[in-house]
Amino acid sequence: MSRAALLVLADGRFPAGGHAHSGGVEPAVRAGRIRGAGELAEFCRGRLHTTGLTAAALAAAAARGLDPLALDEAADARTPSPALRTTARKLGRQLMRAARATWPGPELDTLAAARPRGAHQPVVLGLAARSAGLTPEDAAYCAGYEAVSGPATAAVRLLGLDPFEATAVLARLAPELDEAAARAAEAAARAATDGLDALPAASAPMLDITAEEHAAWPVRLFAS
Repeated sequence: MSRAALLVLADGRFPAGGHAHSGGVEPAVRAGRIRGAGELAEFCRGRLHTTGLTAAALAAAAARGLDPLALDEAADARTPSPALRTTARKLGRQLMRAARATWPGPELDTLAAARPRGAHQPVVLGLAARSAGLTPEDAAYCAGYEAVSGPATAAVRLLGLDPFEATAVLARLAPELDEAAARAAEAAARAATDGLDALPAASAPMLDITAEEHAAWPVRLFAS
């Protein structure tokens, strides 16, 4: 296992397309639900413990070696918004390209052939982590961190928020990210013996609703 590989995979500069997505922050800013660092922190906390936890568990399960096609179907079932399903698959396709170039392996090739239009991003993330020699918990950390770092970065652009304040939000969430990653890895371990129903299905209905609204906007800064 290489901790350096974990840093590469979790780096926001890894060319997987995440910079073009706000994680729901853009519609929240327009609606006035995020005006500063305080509201951003609450938004990120909620996202971490709902969709972030679900994504982290799917990534950990893929890194553990569970069937990625079955996990992709489980991800579909846990993503009620058609707009978010489209986004997840688009990001998965972009991540697949970067992962295959960086850590090529037969499991990534097989999933790419089976899902040419893209598998759900957390599933691809977990397989990328596995191909890089990382652990299921490492994959969970990557997914959890991405769930909050993307929105924090988007808030800087949308609000002109001080980058130091946005980074402080992420730093203060670190203990909760530790907890979420551990829960996700434990759920993935249970799923290996008890089936995929052991994976969490935590959701955030407001993110689903605003994602559908955002997808219909004629002008927007972020793709989602």
